[in-house]
Amino acid sequence: MRIQIIPCLQDNYSYLIIDEEKNIACVIDPSEADPIIEYLENNNIKLKFILNTHHHYDHVGGNKKLKEKYKASVLGFKGDKERIPEIDILLNDQETWKYENFEAKIIHIPGHTLGHIGFYFYKEQSIFTGDTLFSLGCGKLFEGTYLQMFNSLMKLKVLPKNTKVFCGHEYTKQNSKFCIAHDKDNEKLKTKINDMELKLKNGFSTMPSTIEDELECNIFLKSNNVEAFSKLRDLKDNF
Repeated sequence: MRIQIIPCLQDNYSYLIIDEEKNIACVIDPSEADPIIEYLENNNIKLKFILNTHHHYDHVGGNKKLKEKYKASVLGFKGDKERIPEIDILLNDQETWKYENFEAKIIHIPGHTLGHIGFYFYKEQSIFTGDTLFSLGCGKLFEGTYLQMFNSLMKLKVLPKNTKVFCGHEYTKQNSKFCIAHDKDNEKLKTKINDMELKLKNGFSTMPSTIEDELECNIFLKSNNVEAFSKLRDLKDNF
Protein backbone atom coordinates (compact mmCIF):
# COMPACT_ATOMS: atom_id res chain seq x y z
CA MET A 1 0.00 0.00 0.00
CA ARG A 2 1.35 3.41 -0.98
CA ILE A 3 0.25 6.92 -0.04
CA GLN A 4 0.48 9.59 -2.74
CA ILE A 5 0.18 13.27 -1.87
CA ILE A 6 -1.90 15.28 -4.36
CA PRO A 7 -1.63 19.08 -3.95
CA CYS A 8 -4.93 20.81 -4.70
CA LEU A 9 -6.26 24.36 -4.87
CA GLN A 10 -3.96 26.87 -3.15
CA ASP A 11 -2.70 24.91 -0.15
CA ASN A 12 -4.89 21.81 0.22
CA TYR A 13 -3.71 18.24 0.22
CA SER A 14 -5.68 15.27 -1.00
CA TYR A 15 -4.23 11.80 -0.57
CA LEU A 16 -4.46 8.65 -2.65
CA ILE A 17 -4.07 5.38 -0.79
CA ILE A 18 -3.06 2.94 -3.48
CA ASP A 19 -3.20 -0.84 -3.41
CA GLU A 20 -0.38 -1.48 -5.86
CA GLU A 21 -1.18 -5.19 -6.18
CA LYS A 22 -4.67 -4.52 -7.52
CA ASN A 23 -4.16 -1.02 -8.97
CA ILE A 24 -7.08 0.38 -7.00
CA ALA A 25 -7.21 3.38 -4.70
CA CYS A 26 -9.25 5.45 -2.33
CA VAL A 27 -8.87 9.21 -2.06
CA ILE A 28 -8.98 11.29 1.11
CA ASP A 29 -10.62 14.73 0.84
CA PRO A 30 -10.65 15.47 -2.90
CA SER A 31 -10.64 19.27 -2.94
CA GLU A 32 -10.92 19.18 -6.71
CA ALA A 33 -11.17 16.33 -9.18
CA ASP A 34 -8.76 17.16 -12.01
CA PRO A 35 -5.37 16.67 -10.28
CA ILE A 36 -6.60 13.35 -8.90
CA ILE A 37 -7.94 12.19 -12.26
CA GLU A 38 -4.64 13.14 -13.91
CA TYR A 39 -2.64 11.02 -11.48
CA LEU A 40 -5.02 8.06 -11.68
CA GLU A 41 -5.10 8.06 -15.48
CA ASN A 42 -1.34 8.49 -15.85
CA ASN A 43 -0.77 5.51 -13.56
CA ASN A 44 -3.66 3.29 -14.71
CA ILE A 45 -5.27 3.21 -11.26
CA LYS A 46 -8.98 2.67 -10.61
CA LEU A 47 -10.60 4.82 -7.92
CA LYS A 48 -12.93 2.81 -5.69
CA PHE A 49 -13.71 5.07 -2.72
CA ILE A 50 -13.86 8.75 -1.75
CA LEU A 51 -13.28 9.36 1.97
CA ASN A 52 -14.27 12.72 3.46
CA THR A 53 -13.04 13.96 6.84
CA HIS A 54 -15.63 16.78 6.91
CA HIS A 55 -18.07 18.70 4.76
CA HIS A 56 -16.17 21.90 3.90
CA TYR A 57 -16.07 22.51 0.16
CA ASP A 58 -12.28 22.51 -0.06
CA HIS A 59 -12.41 18.87 1.11
CA VAL A 60 -15.38 17.58 -0.91
CA GLY A 61 -15.25 19.71 -4.06
CA GLY A 62 -14.19 16.78 -6.25
CA ASN A 63 -16.75 14.27 -4.95
CA LYS A 64 -19.34 14.56 -7.70
CA LYS A 65 -16.98 14.48 -10.70
CA LEU A 66 -14.90 11.61 -9.30
CA LYS A 67 -17.98 9.59 -8.40
CA GLU A 68 -19.44 10.03 -11.86
CA LYS A 69 -16.22 9.12 -13.66
CA TYR A 70 -15.18 6.11 -11.59
CA LYS A 71 -18.48 4.97 -9.99
CA ALA A 72 -16.65 5.35 -6.68
CA SER A 73 -18.53 5.24 -3.37
CA VAL A 74 -18.42 8.27 -1.06
CA LEU A 75 -17.82 7.71 2.67
CA GLY A 76 -18.44 10.19 5.46
CA PHE A 77 -19.60 10.57 9.03
CA LYS A 78 -23.18 9.52 9.70
CA GLY A 79 -23.88 12.79 11.49
CA ASP A 80 -22.88 14.74 8.37
CA LYS A 81 -24.99 12.80 5.89
CA GLU A 82 -26.94 15.93 4.88
CA ARG A 83 -23.79 17.97 4.25
CA ILE A 84 -21.38 15.68 2.42
CA PRO A 85 -22.23 15.66 -1.29
CA GLU A 86 -22.94 12.32 -2.97
CA ILE A 87 -22.49 10.35 0.26
CA ASP A 88 -23.16 6.59 0.00
CA ILE A 89 -21.67 4.94 3.08
CA LEU A 90 -22.35 6.34 6.56
CA LEU A 91 -19.60 5.87 9.13
CA ASN A 92 -19.79 5.75 12.92
CA ASP A 93 -17.22 6.70 15.53
CA GLN A 94 -14.85 3.85 16.42
CA GLU A 95 -16.03 1.54 13.66
CA THR A 96 -13.54 -0.14 11.35
CA TRP A 97 -14.13 0.25 7.63
CA LYS A 98 -12.71 -2.51 5.45
CA TYR A 99 -12.58 -3.27 1.74
CA GLU A 100 -10.12 -5.87 0.50
CA ASN A 101 -6.71 -4.53 1.65
CA PHE A 102 -8.04 -1.17 2.83
CA GLU A 103 -8.66 -0.95 6.58
CA ALA A 104 -9.27 2.19 8.61
CA LYS A 105 -10.58 2.95 12.06
CA ILE A 106 -12.96 5.91 12.19
CA ILE A 107 -12.25 8.46 14.92
CA HIS A 108 -14.77 11.23 15.56
CA ILE A 109 -12.73 14.40 16.18
CA PRO A 110 -15.14 17.37 16.34
CA GLY A 111 -14.13 20.96 16.90
CA HIS A 112 -13.33 22.38 13.48
CA THR A 113 -16.75 21.05 12.47
CA LEU A 114 -19.17 18.96 14.48
CA GLY A 115 -19.03 16.02 12.08
CA HIS A 116 -15.27 15.88 11.57
CA ILE A 117 -13.64 12.45 11.53
CA GLY A 118 -10.14 11.07 11.10
CA PHE A 119 -9.22 7.95 9.12
CA TYR A 120 -6.66 5.84 10.97
CA PHE A 121 -5.11 3.34 8.53
CA TYR A 122 -3.43 1.33 11.27
CA LYS A 123 -1.71 -1.19 9.01
CA GLU A 124 -0.03 1.73 7.25
CA GLN A 125 0.57 3.45 10.61
CA SER A 126 -1.05 6.58 9.17
CA ILE A 127 -3.75 8.97 10.37
CA PHE A 128 -5.55 11.42 8.08
CA THR A 129 -6.61 14.29 10.29
CA GLY A 130 -8.22 16.74 7.86
CA ASP A 131 -8.44 20.14 9.55
CA THR A 132 -8.31 18.95 13.17
CA LEU A 133 -4.59 18.35 13.70
CA PHE A 134 -2.07 20.17 11.56
CA SER A 135 1.68 19.92 11.65
CA LEU A 136 2.55 22.34 14.47
CA GLY A 137 -1.05 23.48 14.77
CA CYS A 138 -4.73 22.65 14.99
CA GLY A 139 -7.86 23.72 13.17
CA LYS A 140 -9.97 26.79 13.81
CA LEU A 141 -13.24 26.31 15.66
CA PHE A 142 -15.97 26.93 13.11
CA GLU A 143 -18.70 24.85 14.78
CA GLY A 144 -17.34 23.10 17.84
CA THR A 145 -16.20 24.19 21.28
CA TYR A 146 -12.77 24.50 22.86
CA LEU A 147 -13.52 21.39 24.91
CA GLN A 148 -14.49 19.38 21.84
CA MET A 149 -11.29 20.31 20.00
CA PHE A 150 -9.16 19.69 23.09
CA ASN A 151 -10.72 16.24 23.53
CA SER A 152 -10.24 15.49 19.84
CA LEU A 153 -6.55 16.32 20.07
CA MET A 154 -6.30 14.10 23.15
CA LYS A 155 -7.68 11.20 21.08
CA LEU A 156 -4.97 11.73 18.49
CA LYS A 157 -2.04 12.23 20.83
CA VAL A 158 -2.42 8.73 22.32
CA LEU A 159 -1.89 7.04 18.95
CA PRO A 160 1.44 5.20 18.57
CA LYS A 161 4.27 7.69 18.36
CA ASN A 162 5.45 6.39 14.99
CA THR A 163 2.05 7.09 13.42
CA LYS A 164 2.43 9.28 10.35
CA VAL A 165 0.18 12.37 10.31
CA PHE A 166 -1.31 13.54 7.02
CA CYS A 167 -3.32 16.74 7.38
CA GLY A 168 -5.48 18.79 5.06
CA HIS A 169 -3.36 21.87 4.34
CA GLU A 170 0.22 23.05 3.95
CA TYR A 171 0.14 25.31 7.01
CA THR A 172 3.37 24.13 8.64
CA LYS A 173 5.44 27.26 8.01
CA GLN A 174 2.90 29.70 9.39
CA ASN A 175 2.13 27.37 12.30
CA SER A 176 5.83 27.16 13.14
CA LYS A 177 6.02 30.92 13.69
CA PHE A 178 3.38 30.72 16.41
CA CYS A 179 4.94 27.67 18.05
CA ILE A 180 8.43 29.14 18.24
CA ALA A 181 7.06 32.43 19.59
CA HIS A 182 5.61 30.55 22.56
CA ASP A 183 8.21 27.77 22.89
CA LYS A 184 11.44 29.51 21.95
CA ASP A 185 13.78 27.17 23.86
CA ASN A 186 12.49 23.97 22.24
CA GLU A 187 15.50 22.54 20.38
CA LYS A 188 13.46 19.79 18.71
CA LEU A 189 11.08 22.43 17.38
CA LYS A 190 14.03 24.38 15.96
CA THR A 191 15.27 21.24 14.21
CA LYS A 192 11.80 20.55 12.79
CA ILE A 193 11.57 24.11 11.50
CA ASN A 194 14.96 23.78 9.78
CA ASP A 195 13.86 20.52 8.16
CA MET A 196 10.57 22.11 7.09
CA GLU A 197 12.28 25.10 5.50
CA LEU A 198 14.60 22.82 3.53
CA LYS A 199 11.68 20.74 2.24
CA LEU A 200 9.71 23.80 1.15
CA LYS A 201 12.78 25.39 -0.46
CA ASN A 202 13.21 22.26 -2.58
CA GLY A 203 9.55 22.11 -3.55
CA PHE A 204 8.52 19.25 -1.29
CA SER A 205 5.54 18.86 1.01
CA THR A 206 6.07 18.93 4.76
CA MET A 207 3.75 15.92 5.03
CA PRO A 208 3.77 13.57 6.74
CA SER A 209 4.58 14.59 10.26
CA THR A 210 4.44 12.02 13.08
CA ILE A 211 2.63 11.86 16.39
CA GLU A 212 6.02 11.87 18.10
CA ASP A 213 7.05 15.09 16.33
CA GLU A 214 3.77 16.75 17.18
CA LEU A 215 3.97 15.74 20.84
CA GLU A 216 7.42 17.30 21.05
CA CYS A 217 6.86 20.38 18.89
CA ASN A 218 3.15 21.23 18.56
CA ILE A 219 2.29 23.63 21.35
CA PHE A 220 -1.41 22.74 21.18
CA LEU A 221 -0.66 19.10 21.97
CA LYS A 222 1.45 20.21 24.91
CA SER A 223 -1.59 21.83 26.56
CA ASN A 224 -2.51 19.87 29.69
CA ASN A 225 -6.03 21.24 30.12
CA VAL A 226 -8.77 22.92 28.13
CA GLU A 227 -8.15 26.31 29.77
CA ALA A 228 -4.55 26.41 28.56
CA PHE A 229 -5.62 25.16 25.14
CA SER A 230 -8.36 27.77 24.75
CA LYS A 231 -5.93 30.59 25.58
CA LEU A 232 -3.52 29.34 22.92
CA ARG A 233 -6.29 28.95 20.35
CA ASP A 234 -7.42 32.54 20.96
CA LEU A 235 -3.84 33.79 20.68
CA LYS A 236 -3.35 31.89 17.42
CA ASP A 237 -6.56 33.34 15.97
CA ASN A 238 -5.12 36.83 16.50
CA PHE A 239 -1.49 36.03 15.69
